[in-house]
Amino acid sequence: MRNLLAAALIFLLPVGAVAQTLSDDDIKALALEAIRENPQIIMEAIAILEGQRDEAQAAAQAEFLIGQRSLLENDPNAPSVGNPEGDAVVVEFFDYNCPYCKRAAADVKALLAADSNVRVVYREWPILGEGSVFATRAALAARAQDKYDEMHEGLMEMRGRAEEASVLALARSVGLDVDQLVADMQSDAVNNHIATSEQLAQSLGFTGTPSFVIGDALVPGAVPLAELQGYIAEARSRE
Repeated sequence: MRNLLAAALIFLLPVGAVAQTLSDDDIKALALEAIRENPQIIMEAIAILEGQRDEAQAAAQAEFLIGQRSLLENDPNAPSVGNPEGDAVVVEFFDYNCPYCKRAAADVKALLAADSNVRVVYREWPILGEGSVFATRAALAARAQDKYDEMHEGLMEMRGRAEEASVLALARSVGLDVDQLVADMQSDAVNNHIATSEQLAQSLGFTGTPSFVIGDALVPGAVPLAELQGYIAEARSRE
C-alpha cells in the first residue's frame, strides 16, 4: 500500500521534480516533503488510487457481463416469469429474508403487469442466514411439483423471518408433498442454482440484495418501479 501511495503521489508532484529518473529513496523523500508542505495531497493520492481501482473493477464486471449474459438471462435452472419471448430481461438476485427484496417484489409484479414484453429471471441468493438457505432450497425444490410460483409469492409475503417451521407450514398450505419437497431440497438442480447465483453475484460486484441486471446496467439495491422501467427503456434503446 505504501508503494502504491508513493506512486500515486508522484502524479501530484511538480513536473520538474520527476523529469529525471528517481530512485525509490528519492520518490519517498519527495512524497514525504510534499505531504509536509501540503497534507491534503495524501487525500488526493488516495482518490487517484480509488479511481484506478474503481475503473478496473468496472471494466472487469462489464467484461464478465458480456461473457456470462447467456447464463444470466437463459439459464434453464433459473425460474422466470413474464413473457418467455420478451425483448427485455430483468435478472433479480434476492433473499427471502431481505425486507428490501419484499418491497421490490411489489414493484417487479407491477412491472410485469404494466409491460407484457418483459421477462424476469429469478436468481435465488440466500445470504441472510440458515433460514434464508432453507427457504431458497424449499422454493427451488417446489419446481419438481410445479409449485414454485406459489412458494415464491408466499415467502415474499411472509411476515417475520422465513425459518424451517414457517417455510414447511407454507409448503403444506400451498398443497406440496412435504416429504418429497424435503428430499428434493438436496437435489443437484437446487445445489447448482445456489452455487451459480453466488458465483455470478460475486463476479458482478454485488454485495447485497436485491440486485438487478438489466441490459448492460448493474443495479444494486431496491429501486422504484419508474427506475426499473427507465433501465429497461435504456436497454431496449441499445438493441
